[in-house]
Order: sequence, then C-alpha cells, then structure tokens
Amino acid sequence: DVQFVESGGGLVQVGGSLTLSCVASGLGGDVHAIGWFRQAPGKEREGVSCIGLLDGFTYYGDSVKGRFTISKDSAKGTFYLQMNGMKSEDTATYHCAAAPRATRWGCRYDYWGPGTQVTVSS
Repeated sequence: DVQFVESGGGLVQVGGSLTLSCVASGLGGDVHAIGWFRQAPGKEREGVSCIGLLDGFTYYGDSVKGRFTISKDSAKGTFYLQMNGMKSEDTATYHCAAAPRATRWGCRYDYWGPGTQVTVSS
C-alpha cells in the first residue's frame, strides 16, 4: 500500500518560512511524480507543486511561484516543500501525493496522505 508520512506543518507569521517533509513508501510502477496540494476550509483543492521522480521536472502553481521550492532525496524516499515569504492565504492543510507524471500543467494525484496543517498568522 502507498503510504505517506507528512511533517513540518505548524504556525508561522506572515513573511516567515516552513519546510514540509514527506516520507513516501509502497510506491508502485504507476507513480512517477510526487507533489503537494493544499485545501483550506470552504475552498477547492489547489495544486501547489510536484516533481518528476526520473527527470526532476518541477511544477509550481502560480500562487507559490518564486516562494516555494520542491525537492527530493530519492535515496531516503523523502520529499520536501520549502516555503518562504509566506502569506495568510497559504493557510491550509497540505497533502503529500503521488501521480503518474509531472507536467507543465501540474499533477493529477492518485494517492495522498492525511495532510499537515499550515497556519500563517498576520
């Protein structure tokens, strides 16, 4: 079974930084990208970022470009989302997720974890 263990969420002030981590296991041959999406209460799911496992291709949503950075440590099966210059609108539950591929339009996820809460206070 595909499993994700997300960590690193918490409370941060506007302009601050957080780094989310995700340990993914049980990934099958149908998974070639890992990423993050977020969802806030009453809002639609929003793709944040994803990275191709083989080619390292990266996608960023327009709202996080230039502020967030996704990276991977393949040896550890761990994925990171470095978040800088945080804004109140970044407040959401962030889910680590797996997809067949990463494209310039983002990732369509088939599996995801329970999420970690990120709250940005002003």
